[in-house]
Amino acid sequence: MTTTPHPSGPRQPTPIDAVAEAHVDAAATLNPLDATAMGLPGHEHEMTDLSPAGHDARADLARSTLVALDGLAPVDAVDEVTLAAMRERLGLELELHDAGEHLRDLNNIASPVQGLRDVFDIMATSSVEDWENVAARLNALPGAVDGYVESLRLAASRGDVAAVRQVEEAVRQALELADPQTSFFTSFVAGADVDAALDESSACALVRAELERGAVAAREAYGTLATFLRDELAPRAPQEDAVGRDRYALFSRAFLGAAVDLEETYRWGVEELARVVAEQQAVAEQIAGPGASVEQAVAALDADPARQLHGTEALRAWMQETSDAAIDALDGVHFTIPEALRTLECRIAPTQTGGIYYTGPSDDFSRPGRMWWSVPADVTTFGTWREKTTVYHEGVPGHHLQIGQAVAARDTLNRWRRLACWTSGFGEGWALYAERLMADLGFLDDPGDRFGMLDSQRLRAARVVFDIGVHLGLPAPAEWGGGTWDADKGWELLRANVNMPESSVRFEWMRYLGWPGQAPSYKVGQRLWEQTRDEAAGTARTRGEGFDLRAFHASALDLGALPLDVLKQVFATA
Repeated sequence: MTTTPHPSGPRQPTPIDAVAEAHVDAAATLNPLDATAMGLPGHEHEMTDLSPAGHDARADLARSTLVALDGLAPVDAVDEVTLAAMRERLGLELELHDAGEHLRDLNNIASPVQGLRDVFDIMATSSVEDWENVAARLNALPGAVDGYVESLRLAASRGDVAAVRQVEEAVRQALELADPQTSFFTSFVAGADVDAALDESSACALVRAELERGAVAAREAYGTLATFLRDELAPRAPQEDAVGRDRYALFSRAFLGAAVDLEETYRWGVEELARVVAEQQAVAEQIAGPGASVEQAVAALDADPARQLHGTEALRAWMQETSDAAIDALDGVHFTIPEALRTLECRIAPTQTGGIYYTGPSDDFSRPGRMWWSVPADVTTFGTWREKTTVYHEGVPGHHLQIGQAVAARDTLNRWRRLACWTSGFGEGWALYAERLMADLGFLDDPGDRFGMLDSQRLRAARVVFDIGVHLGLPAPAEWGGGTWDADKGWELLRANVNMPESSVRFEWMRYLGWPGQAPSYKVGQRLWEQTRDEAAGTARTRGEGFDLRAFHASALDLGALPLDVLKQVFATA
């Protein structure tokens, strides 16, 4: 690659950009749910075809795009990065497809079981036309479920079924969505905002009827899915949670955009966990006195009324205040934050799983970036010492800055780079890197807040050990039971290292068992980000130049969420 990651100022689109733009348009047509996530208009009323034929069509698109790229030479440095990233991302998409992973996709957090519902959280609902799209998509949901069942059934015929734990959890979630009393679809359609929008139009009665019909259709579709999963898939599901080395290595490359030595990474995870625990222990003594344990520091922080929030509305308001303050403090000092990114909405999610997540802005920023907190029903009190670092992770300088800055880079990047290219190791690794960065910049100098950041780092280090250890069946250290890692030993590891309500820890445990390779992408991604930064700094010193950390961050984020091997290559030649 050439030495300049990006030229300054607007650039003229190239033939490689044209291929990337065409790919985005075709991908949006073939996957309307992704189109909604990217904020691309025109597909809001449609559902994605989750049948084997639908998956094959998307694979055919990836192949044809790679063929089109093969005949093109890069015009500039931006093209070189685009070409490397598309070949890596689309190539891995095809590897996963050829391995049949798309057909067996089922877990407790990031499979079609959740995705077919989650898309409604980010759909526009401010006009009659918006609600017409919602109604159409609700009524299309049964067809998507039918396609999904067809794919799962084909995979099962080949002996490819998710572990029984994941199937049983999917049954539970599907039954909840099928129940007229508890279903999200019931409350969503009956919401006051629906009436406010529809009162403006004489068509409101018709749209209301379509929404009601759609809610019934969606609930019944999830009932059908629950029955299939319980009666047909669960009896064929294996007890074994581990996916084995070959599958895990593929997942790891997909999430990181880099090939790592899994055994070395596991050993590093064990060492990193011990290092973070020791650092947290030192801060615990600042909080609760000499010789105090981590547990005693947690108790002291939890007992401090000044660090407590009661109720989800207080949590949401504090999230918003903390996020806004970070944007004000960082802009113009450590980062240059585009005006469109100064808006970040903090919301309580309609689900109660315990997850915390970010959804990016639409292409035109009419839908802002949003931070969501899915609060378990049994959790009503929140400690700010735990959560401040998470606001930085999900907001600024974490996901909101990283994702939003790419979306805003219209003068330089094509839409595939801005909207469609996502690598977990880049995005989640950056967000965890951002937590540590905020500590280094002085935003977590309060011992309680710093303790919370270390608590977050400890969680992420523990799940490197858990994820690789369990799925590869590696030897467990004696302190965690010796022998070979399995789900039960992993549970004890998490209980000892994760400071969350038990319901949240259980959700995380299930997530790592069912989504192999994703959880380590945070801490391993952070490691690769730090290596890339340190190597860039070393190169600058070798040349007798100063290293500008703010410029490094700006250049890296302007690239979009690249595979981490491509990111490293960019700065190795810069």
